[in-house]
Amino acid sequence: MSERKTQSPQPVEITRADEHDIKIRWKDGAETVYPARFLRMECPCAVCVDELSGIRRLQESMVSPDVHPAGIDPVGRYAIQIHWSDGHSTGIYTWERLHDLINKLPGN
Repeated sequence: MSERKTQSPQPVEITRADEHDIKIRWKDGAETVYPARFLRMECPCAVCVDELSGIRRLQESMVSPDVHPAGIDPVGRYAIQIHWSDGHSTGIYTWERLHDLINKLPGN
């Protein structure tokens, strides 16, 4: 008997909410606005998070308050790569990670 895979969250549209923030409309109809600086601070790459310990290296003081996406590229069918205005672009944000971050958004 095969186990049924839990369906992963799927975006149907990724746009800008305003000059800085990113809006994702999910397949289930929900919309989420991610503040740009919040997403930049949540970058999962090895420069921002120690690969062995999982300790976040990126500090609040290292990111400008007006950081924003300079570009967003798809990564296969599972993620996006954000090119930030501060020159950083090595983080890959999977759909699961973005969906999980909803609970960490300011005001939630």
